[in-house]
Amino acid sequence: GLTEKITAQGETAEKEYAEFAEYCKTTDKQLDFEITTGEKEVADLSASIEQASATMSSLSTKIEELAASISADESDMKAAEEIRSKESADFAATEAELKEVIDTLERAVSLLRRQGTSMLQSKSVDSFVQALDAMVQ
Repeated sequence: GLTEKITAQGETAEKEYAEFAEYCKTTDKQLDFEITTGEKEVADLSASIEQASATMSSLSTKIEELAASISADESDMKAAEEIRSKESADFAATEAELKEVIDTLERAVSLLRRQGTSMLQSKSVDSFVQALDAMVQ
């Protein structure tokens, strides 16, 4: 009785110990694998963070360069607008002056034509009228 009972308990304990030892071995291997995998992930993520930081720094520099370029372009555009405005005013003034000259010439030609045929018979006056007519057109 008692010997068999103790032997059975011993065998059960030995079986439980073997199962527990196998569990510990398997768990140890899994934990080693997870630790190794985790360390590799940490290294990969650290490298990714460093690369992203470098990219961020590079892009920040690029943003600063583009902001400076935009500022310079806006300054150039303002200067060009001022020049364009002055040129436009100069053109308008020149155009008005030329229109006035053309109007004066057209009136002179008209007046010369109305003066009568006696003045126009002269070749020099005729040449002058033709010249004025050509300038008007």
